[in-house]
Amino acid sequence: YNSHSSVSLSYSHVSRSPVTRHLPLPGPCTCHQGSTILKDHLPKEQSEELKQRRAREFQLLFALPNSPLQYPIQGYTVQPLTSTVIPGILGSICRALCSGENKLIIESSNLVLLNNLLAKVSYTSTVYHINTGDLGIYISSHVTITTKTFLRYRELKVLLDSIRKFYNNIKVIIADDSLEPEPIHRENILHYLMPPAQGWFAGRNLAVSQVTTKYFLWVDDDFVFTEKTKIEKLVEVMEANPELDVVGGAVEENQFYFTLIYEEGEENEGGCLYRMSQGKFHSLPGYPQCFLANGVVNFFLARTDAVQKVGFDPKLQRVAHSEFFMDGLGSLLVASCSQVSIGHQPKTADSQSSTYDKYRIPGENDEEFKLQLHFYKNNLKCIKYG
Repeated sequence: YNSHSSVSLSYSHVSRSPVTRHLPLPGPCTCHQGSTILKDHLPKEQSEELKQRRAREFQLLFALPNSPLQYPIQGYTVQPLTSTVIPGILGSICRALCSGENKLIIESSNLVLLNNLLAKVSYTSTVYHINTGDLGIYISSHVTITTKTFLRYRELKVLLDSIRKFYNNIKVIIADDSLEPEPIHRENILHYLMPPAQGWFAGRNLAVSQVTTKYFLWVDDDFVFTEKTKIEKLVEVMEANPELDVVGGAVEENQFYFTLIYEEGEENEGGCLYRMSQGKFHSLPGYPQCFLANGVVNFFLARTDAVQKVGFDPKLQRVAHSEFFMDGLGSLLVASCSQVSIGHQPKTADSQSSTYDKYRIPGENDEEFKLQLHFYKNNLKCIKYG
């Protein structure tokens, strides 16, 4: 959400007024109804130690020692399209005098008054925005298809056949952590074998780490390309909007997308996060079938360098997808487009289904670990998946 505004400060010293207080820190955030309170999922014997260690790692940095003014020294982050109090300035005065302006000048001969003013001014971002690229003639020169597979070679072969039906020479990268790997020998297919059952995000990391093109297209191993799987249309959107990092399509009729509503909370408690399904921002200029969101379905085109910076946390083995977009919140600009879709293979019973389900379906321990990770790594008080 990095937003840029201009604030000029002026202080004419008349008499020395000692600064006796720090800028106020955010108060507790409000958890959405039905949220999971994350501290309740910490191991009891480690709960207090984890809380204290997390608090030490999430300290706000303010310039205090050698300056009469107090202000954030590393820029400021705001929630898109909402009013946010800037640490340091007075909302009621600014709203009355400078609503709609992108530059604010405050002058005072009284240091205490000036710091009071700097404590409560709010900033409202009016455009959801975030970075910037070129393209040639052949799609295979600019896009690599990536996937992760585990025990589903029948489905994987159907996917590969469908890719070759529409794109006969595009490179495909497969990360495979099957228990007993099967060889895959096809032209322009890179098959990377992993130790068994390393998990979903570890495989994603491996696949994306080997991409050498500007973009990669992520697909599940049980998807199937159709006449509507037009990679070129997604590339067109990305090239026309060079700040975009991820553009999702639809899986059959499912154009799953979501927004992440984050409220910064009190320092020791952490923030409140709500994943709102079907939440979206405004449409892309010139592309009415596309709109900005915070997360998309598991079929998307992405800018390789941007995704590599965020990465996929390999600690998450089975219960993850939204978590990638949570880690990318504020750095990845994401859109969803309805005009490009991919098919999904019908589910069939086979000899490996029971073994596959044992690894694929998360157990209680996996869910608990994910909640603990949100508490510590993402500094959250609560989370709700809507």
